[in-house]
Amino acid sequence: MNFSLPDFCRKWSCRGYMSAGAAMVTVVLGLSLAPAEARKYPAPLDLFGFGPPRPRGTVHPARIPAKIPLPRPRPEDAPKEVAKPALGRPAAEEKPAADKPAGPAAPPEKQASACRLALTEEIAIAPSIPDIHGPGGCGGEDLVRLEAIVLPDKRKVQVKPAAILRCGMASALADWVRSDVAPLAASLGSIISDLDNFDSFECRGRNRIVGAMLSEHGRANALDVRAFKLANGQSIGLTDRTVPRELRERVLHSVCSRFSTVLGPGSDWYHEDHIHLDLMQRRNDYRICQWNVWDPLPQVAPLLPAERPEEAPPREVAAKSDAKPDARSEEIKEGAEQGDAAKSGAPAGATQAPRKPATKKRR
Repeated sequence: MNFSLPDFCRKWSCRGYMSAGAAMVTVVLGLSLAPAEARKYPAPLDLFGFGPPRPRGTVHPARIPAKIPLPRPRPEDAPKEVAKPALGRPAAEEKPAADKPAGPAAPPEKQASACRLALTEEIAIAPSIPDIHGPGGCGGEDLVRLEAIVLPDKRKVQVKPAAILRCGMASALADWVRSDVAPLAASLGSIISDLDNFDSFECRGRNRIVGAMLSEHGRANALDVRAFKLANGQSIGLTDRTVPRELRERVLHSVCSRFSTVLGPGSDWYHEDHIHLDLMQRRNDYRICQWNVWDPLPQVAPLLPAERPEEAPPREVAAKSDAKPDARSEEIKEGAEQGDAAKSGAPAGATQAPRKPATKKRR
């Protein structure tokens, strides 16, 4: 087989296959040569691996010294090395290990408020609780669970049950009990031990009316107090009429000077059995103090009038008989008696026997 590449391409019209044709020509030429002559010329382009393998050079083993010098041991007094981040990459951008999957980023720690820092365990036992976000703006932030109030002498006044309040409201209650209620109990010869919590946080409208404006109880900014108990077992009800009026008035003046809203008996019929306290903010620091300190009820009821006897004449007849007759009425009465005597045939001077008036019995 002896032909050239242009003849081959003109015969088969292989303009697009020039490189493939060159490869085929090389194979054909390699097969047409004798084996001895083929070994003299290396294959210019052995695409399909038909050429004879080339011998490889001799591999010499690497020369390894008989003894490798080791570094000297680190002295004991040498400072410890601190792991340094990789060059060119900040420490914050280092990727976590493959065996530990990256979890969600932790939220930033919330800083304590000034009220929270001031309300220490020396004043009140009031651990912080998470913020509450309810429907219609119900809830609040910086909340605590007021469990007890610590008096200056380290005695604890238990709040039963524990009240959920804002820190500011809890701090105001602690100051009121420590500064006003504790001296009041001391004047009675005892020590305050418990504070009766009637209601604290409750997501509701005012006076529990559906559709009403959100109450301060719904904002954890109010407390309802019914009474406080003493260590000797006595209970001082703030709306109890049997409690001395002077004592209740002292409590009234103390709460109205500390809280922006005070509602008690006389404000509305919702607060006849407890006292409502809150720290609602209004324009110009406007305050509401509506608490009527009622007088004690009398111990003995007033005497009732005696029952009217059955033989007593009716009240109208008795009223007429008691009146003094005048001269004109006497003349009319005498003329009437004479006329009656003429009709009956009796003498003019004779008088008739008096008739017994009709009486009315009481049932």
